[in-house]
Amino acid sequence: MIRPVFLLLAALGSLAGVEGGMHRAPPALSVRGPEGWREWWRADRAPVRWAAPLAAVAGAVEWRPVAPGVRWGDLQLSGDGEAWRVRAILVQLDPSLVRLETRSLQRADGRPLRWNVDSAPSEAIVALNAGQFTSSGPWGWLVHRGEERRPPGTGPLAPALVVDTAGAVSLVPPDSIAGARRDRAVREAFQSYPSLLMADGEIPRPLRDGGLGVDLDHRDARLALGLDREGKLLIAITRFEGLGGALSNLPFGLTTPETAALMGALGCRRAMLLDGGISSQLLLRLPGGETRAWRGIRQVPLGLVVLPAASAE
Repeated sequence: MIRPVFLLLAALGSLAGVEGGMHRAPPALSVRGPEGWREWWRADRAPVRWAAPLAAVAGAVEWRPVAPGVRWGDLQLSGDGEAWRVRAILVQLDPSLVRLETRSLQRADGRPLRWNVDSAPSEAIVALNAGQFTSSGPWGWLVHRGEERRPPGTGPLAPALVVDTAGAVSLVPPDSIAGARRDRAVREAFQSYPSLLMADGEIPRPLRDGGLGVDLDHRDARLALGLDREGKLLIAITRFEGLGGALSNLPFGLTTPETAALMGALGCRRAMLLDGGISSQLLLRLPGGETRAWRGIRQVPLGLVVLPAASAE
């Protein structure tokens, strides 16, 4: 079932990208705003640094309040091939008004169980899968409530989300993780890869030049976490919206460079991918008791929940 649909969508997207009957245009992204569709990014002239939000993208988000320090919105995007209709669901968090915690499940004998957003506690405002993982569990550095449960992993594009005991949140570059372990009172931390934006909005070279360890062409459902210049966190999850959204759980969507562009255009200065594809999932509890969930097909070893600032288990 999936393969024929994929081929049909890829064929339609390829036809849409043909110029002059022979040559396909470089990959591009458009966003739907009040005045219709507008192209805002092309691979052949992509910026190497995002110094500020891009009005065509950031201005197309209609933000809605969720809870103190939390709001959400979405974007309609159009790209190449099977990404010809993609919805990006966005959640913005003010870390000073919420509490972030990693979550995992264990059997009575201590062996790990798999987690999904439906495992989140009832008081959680937001829940999502966190980090990357191997067959044995979460990959890389993991701290929960001040206890280091896994040492850092190594890699030039493997930053960590760090929450200290004062509640301050940062995205720590891989070469600064050792210093954070030594010098900071870390309450929660997890590592992921690859970096999408480094330093102050810079696109890492492996996301610009091929052959440096990152697949630049693979399309998938994406989940990303970023930090903007005001210190707010941004969560972005994408879902395929073609065919009326009937196949939204299919792992079709953006490339890694396109996801980096999205986070940069929304104003992030640092960002990283979380595990995507059939693992990507997000739960949002709206005012009035309504719950919205974009579930993944696969359960994961680690989750991240956003709680009211005064809440802790």
